[in-house]
Amino acid sequence: MHPPSDLPPRVRRFGRAERWVHRLTAALMGVCVVSAGCLYLPPLAELVGRRHLVVTVHEWSGLLLPLPLLVGLASRAFRTDLRFLNRFGPHDRVWLRSALRRRGPRPAGKFNAGQKLYAAWLAGAVLVMLGTGLLMWFTGLAPLAVRTGATFVHDWLALAVGIVLAGHIGKALGDPEARRGLRTGYVARWWAEHEHPLWRPGDGPR
Repeated sequence: MHPPSDLPPRVRRFGRAERWVHRLTAALMGVCVVSAGCLYLPPLAELVGRRHLVVTVHEWSGLLLPLPLLVGLASRAFRTDLRFLNRFGPHDRVWLRSALRRRGPRPAGKFNAGQKLYAAWLAGAVLVMLGTGLLMWFTGLAPLAVRTGATFVHDWLALAVGIVLAGHIGKALGDPEARRGLRTGYVARWWAEHEHPLWRPGDGPR
């Protein structure tokens, strides 16, 4: 599929703020996941050593994880994208049904229903991980029984986050145009019309 000759070949998808928030969040999340692996997987722990340093890196990368998003709120374009992500419509239910059946139309605005669910789930998971991590870090905040429960939730949710992130990375590797949009801010018009047919740059949230 190729763009019609009378239309601009590329359209702007993300501004600088959105791209940097994504990059910094991905970097901090990567540090969290790798350092967690070094703490919980014996082969990695033996290979890296210096457990106290790894613990410190893990704690601070987790604590800083919400920071890019909070700084990004200063950008109007980023706030607009958050409204896109936070709004579900009838077309999103159609997209989900088609995705589950692996057939049928998949109407989407700037973000499809799968991306909206992923963003909502990850935001909730980060908040829970941050809360349980603080309970584990500052042992005086809660009694032992609560800290034990927090450790259990933190560890198993970390595993779920790792699995979901692996799926997210796999989807990204299969869509070079989506990656180009996050890297340069622009995507091919034909891609936008095919993958996000309801999105019109400059429109309100869909």
